[in-house]
Amino acid sequence: MVKGALALLVNGGTENWSPARWKARFDDVCGDRPVVLLPDPALNPADVHYAAVWKPKPSELAAFGNLRVIFNLGAGVDALMADRSLPGVPLVRVAVDDLTDRMTEYVVLHVLMHHRQELYLRESQRVKRWAPKHQWAAGAITVGIMGLGTLGAASARALRALGFRVVGWSRSAKQVEGVSCFDGADGFDAFLRQTNILVCLLPLTPDTRHLLDRDVFAKLNRQSPLGAPVIINAGRGGLQDEAAILQALEDGTLGAASLDVYETEPLPESSPFWSHPKVVLTPHNAADTDADEISKYVAQQIARFEAGGELENLVDRKRGY
Repeated sequence: MVKGALALLVNGGTENWSPARWKARFDDVCGDRPVVLLPDPALNPADVHYAAVWKPKPSELAAFGNLRVIFNLGAGVDALMADRSLPGVPLVRVAVDDLTDRMTEYVVLHVLMHHRQELYLRESQRVKRWAPKHQWAAGAITVGIMGLGTLGAASARALRALGFRVVGWSRSAKQVEGVSCFDGADGFDAFLRQTNILVCLLPLTPDTRHLLDRDVFAKLNRQSPLGAPVIINAGRGGLQDEAAILQALEDGTLGAASLDVYETEPLPESSPFWSHPKVVLTPHNAADTDADEISKYVAQQIARFEAGGELENLVDRKRGY
């Protein structure tokens, strides 16, 4: 019996995520299952049972009437959820250990960068200035993590191990050992009032769009050796009000920012973020996951599904993540 085809639809991404390389990876792990790189005029849409996608354009998946499961090759599914023509089949997001580990590395790196005054030290090096400042201990800083799913919880545990005080906020109640957890609208302001370094790992939904705004920045705790709060956004670009970030950096409401995601990507050359002295900018690579691991994950999920098992990491379409 011929197995239903897996269609690949990849728009954008790094060289490591190029469509041709995805095709080669899936060919290796899918055995005798046909793997088709879209667009392919010779493809019969009825033959496609599965789709593995990254940032598909609206309506690109609507033609596949026999589609059984959609696998999103990245963690964020907001681009898919915005497509009103998206087939009503199970939608699975990627959740592999490699992705979690890489995001944890990014969060720890950038928290330490601001905690250890790296912006000041690198500027001192540039101007050949020998003027070390007092360095406080990690326990003097409270890191607040917005989003306590797999990524947020792992980052929280790593920061706790380094001695930071850690608080967390999520939409629904969560528990992470050693972390003071807040939830819902009632716990939001209390969470912000304790936070010196704010790490945002939330999904992008209608409720979270532009959540990182001036009102949030003004509520962050200013009583720490940092002098002013810091934000780190490695979630989605739509979470941040970029004009508000720039204004807050200029007037001292924020002391610095690390940004991995932006409302427009690639980030336009005209963006003030490129040259801002208080901004650490990275090109959406915080959790640039090993595509080999993702391919194996998708192939294993398909095999389990066809054997009658349950799919893992299903997206709740009502919540949008």
